[in-house]
Amino acid sequence: MKTNMEDIDQLIKDTLTQEEAKFYDSLEEQNVLGMIWGLFRGKNKWILILMNIMTLLFFGLFVYCVVQFFDTTETNELIKWGLGSLVFLLGVSMLKVFAWMQMDKNALIREIKRLELQVSSLSGKL
Repeated sequence: MKTNMEDIDQLIKDTLTQEEAKFYDSLEEQNVLGMIWGLFRGKNKWILILMNIMTLLFFGLFVYCVVQFFDTTETNELIKWGLGSLVFLLGVSMLKVFAWMQMDKNALIREIKRLELQVSSLSGKL
């Protein structure tokens, strides 16, 4: 299967112009670190930077709530600090899920661009 996909990729590259082939190569599948760095490119990089700052802030507040939870002896205080730590941990989790969804969206957009390029290449061949 892999050689078949390589043959198809080579066939597509042969039909493309040099500029289109260069663009096609930039659409290759990325590893996790490449996808993370890809979040900080484009129109929405400011919101991802803000969300990472908020994630660090929420994590710091979560740690503070956990420390306070173990330092107190009153039941009402235990409930307050436990609930606070739960809320901040959920906040961190939701922000991370959003970041993973953005990485998945970027991967889908990259694949759609590859398909568009392949379709235009094949239509130009006809």
